Amino acid sequence: MMGRIPVSVVVMTKNEAANLPLCLPALADFAECFVVDSASDDGTAEIARAHGVPVVPFHWNGRYPKKKQWCLDALPLAHDWVLFVDADERPTRALVAEIARLMADGPSHPAYWIDGRPVLHGRALRFGCWNRKLALLDRRRMRYPEQPDLDVAAMWEVEGHYQPSGEGTAGRLRHPMDHGDVKPLSAWFDRHNRYSDWEAALRADGRMERLIDGEPRGCGPVGRPLLKRLFQRLPARPLWAFLHAYVLRLGLLDGAAGLDHALARAFYYWQVGLKMRATARAQNSSVRIPSIHSPPPQAPPIGSPVGGAMDGRSPEAPYSSTSAMRSPPSAFNRSKVRLRTPGSSIR
Repeated sequence: MMGRIPVSVVVMTKNEAANLPLCLPALADFAECFVVDSASDDGTAEIARAHGVPVVPFHWNGRYPKKKQWCLDALPLAHDWVLFVDADERPTRALVAEIARLMADGPSHPAYWIDGRPVLHGRALRFGCWNRKLALLDRRRMRYPEQPDLDVAAMWEVEGHYQPSGEGTAGRLRHPMDHGDVKPLSAWFDRHNRYSDWEAALRADGRMERLIDGEPRGCGPVGRPLLKRLFQRLPARPLWAFLHAYVLRLGLLDGAAGLDHALARAFYYWQVGLKMRATARAQNSSVRIPSIHSPPPQAPPIGSPVGGAMDGRSPEAPYSSTSAMRSPPSAFNRSKVRLRTPGSSIR
């Protein structure tokens, strides 16, 4: 039986049998919880039901709303306040108590930022660069926007790295959620390869700037959107990402785990930059290098119109690094691990 904090918790899953036994017990104090599952085949649904949590199947139709907004629209939620928790996240006891006090006193904002504290090598990091997202929200006043990113095939059914929007400013909770995936590291690399596909596509044509402009206000003294815009324009972003996490945020004090986390951030932004440069070269070249995954191009029929995409794809074809780039980044795509242990969290 769930607890009495008047908040509905939503855990979105896709083959998360490894993480759910750690995640679900941390949610016991909330009034209700749903696991929204995308056809897992590793026992995820059975684990959820064994913990007394109902499982709701989700089948994406390829359009908006994507999974988070669908949950807000379609689930039989008993409460207006919703907490999104990824399967590899666990609210700390201090965070649970803080949310209980917030609900008892009455929230003054329509949504609240929650920090994600990385867990690496079996322990939570004290320093370094943590993530932050609007995970606690009033579903009557907040909505995930429909972003023009359906062409980015890699992000599939879940909203990308953007926040819900609504009227008013967002608050921030003091205590974090622990964020630590216990699946093999290969799942982490596969997931962030897909994230970098998405970010590279949106940065390449200005969509990322519009997405940042739409973020809610009220986060920090300078403002999250401004800081993100500045970071978008920095040269050598992988180096700055490493120095920010390891030196400025004192990740070095976390030892080997802090170094690995800072290097992982740098590697992610290196992927984004490499994919953007490779895409630009492909668009500026009139020579299409055939993909090993596709048959050789054929000459158009006599009398057919000329023109179209320079790489042989139709303009409506979904973006992916394998189809948009014929260069070294394709070596990072099509990971076989994705078929075994695809991650569900959007980080």
